[in-house]
Amino acid sequence: MVERKVRVAVIGAGSAGLTAYLEAKKVTDDIVLINGGAYGTTCARVGCMPSKVLLQTAHDYHHRHMFKDFGIKGAEKLELDFPAVMNHVRSFRDRFVRGILKMIEKIGENNIEGYAAFAAPNSLVVGDTVIDADSIVIATGSRPFVPDAWNNKENRVLTSNTIFELTERPESLGVIGAGPVGLELGQALARLGCKVTLIDDLTSVGGLTDPVLIEAATKIFREEMNIEQGRVDGISPVEGGLNVAVGGNSLKVERVLAAMGRKPNIEKLGLENLGVPLNGRGLPEADSGTMQVGELPVFIAGDVNGDRPILHEAIDEGVIAGYNAVRKEPHCFRRRVPLGILFTEPNMAFVGKRYKDVKDISHVIGEAEFVSQGRALIAGKDKGLIRIYAESKRGALLGAEMVAPVGEHLAHLLSLALQNSLTVFEMLHMPFYHPVAEEILADALRDLASKVEDPTRELELPPCDKTLVK
Repeated sequence: MVERKVRVAVIGAGSAGLTAYLEAKKVTDDIVLINGGAYGTTCARVGCMPSKVLLQTAHDYHHRHMFKDFGIKGAEKLELDFPAVMNHVRSFRDRFVRGILKMIEKIGENNIEGYAAFAAPNSLVVGDTVIDADSIVIATGSRPFVPDAWNNKENRVLTSNTIFELTERPESLGVIGAGPVGLELGQALARLGCKVTLIDDLTSVGGLTDPVLIEAATKIFREEMNIEQGRVDGISPVEGGLNVAVGGNSLKVERVLAAMGRKPNIEKLGLENLGVPLNGRGLPEADSGTMQVGELPVFIAGDVNGDRPILHEAIDEGVIAGYNAVRKEPHCFRRRVPLGILFTEPNMAFVGKRYKDVKDISHVIGEAEFVSQGRALIAGKDKGLIRIYAESKRGALLGAEMVAPVGEHLAHLLSLALQNSLTVFEMLHMPFYHPVAEEILADALRDLASKVEDPTRELELPPCDKTLVK
């Protein structure tokens, strides 16, 4: 065995791992990046970026249905070339991946290809090399979960790792799971002409937990996809496709998209050799402010921990882990307000605390629907609603969930307010232009303010004379 001593070892070259490497490199060049499997990050190769290319094409093609109402003729003559669509998706995917690979090339000899396994908290085995490190960052990422019994079904079971390799459009697709992956890719394929059936127990839809919004979202998506409520009992091959058993019913589809969440890439990592308890997912617990595992010189970052499996969170965790990996004492960092967005139409989003987090505490809810919102009506996108949660006594904003046109923008405005600990009254002091879809926030905030037990102001405009404030 070859032995190598380094100050820092980072396992995994995804978004979190690369960020941790670059952060630690600000302090030391005595660092290695170890990666087993494909390079290019989950986001660039099989996640957020190729999915958004596919969604952009699907949404643009779908908008032809509104052309007649807008006075635009000829929409019925538009045709879809599905193989060309997927070539377009892959070309952009490859472009994004090339940017990541250029970063890897610059790392040079400090990049080690291979799978690492812990021999001890400070020791890793990679092939025939033993790497002793003062500190180690685990950033091995995750992969789609597929039950073992579903594998090898004549390659008819797709995941987000494989769906972008399609060259022919399936005539029918069963999407199992109504989370972000299932809804985004399911709607995209439905809008590109595939008969899609979404299968889920619908206790949560797209990450939303508010029952009012779950009902609204389900109603909206039923207009484009079949929805079977229930759990899948199993799938089996049949001629020309797969049979999906849901409760007492069965559904025949050409292909299935397994979108039931992700599992951490830790099987051969040897985490049992860390000498600390492992949770139900096989991982040691880590402090979310420092990313440190107990008192060990070991840090966890990114999707592998399953805590906040979103790109900007993975990057934040990489920064924290890389920063602390090169310091004697770990520093604790305040995490950003939780923010999640689905790029379906309408968008779905949550900010801060969700309904499930506030339902057992004293709160009030402000609500507004898009059905009569001027800008949304003009655009032909007037489906959805927004629900904002605040403390019942003084109106401190707690969070929000929404099914909303331009929800990606509304969610960011709310995240800024929550990050700065604003009350509903302070947010109502902000300008809202007319006519923009963002006016819906003012409507929901006014509804929310009317329900606060002890409002601090009667007017939205802050007075010059503070004696006017009650």
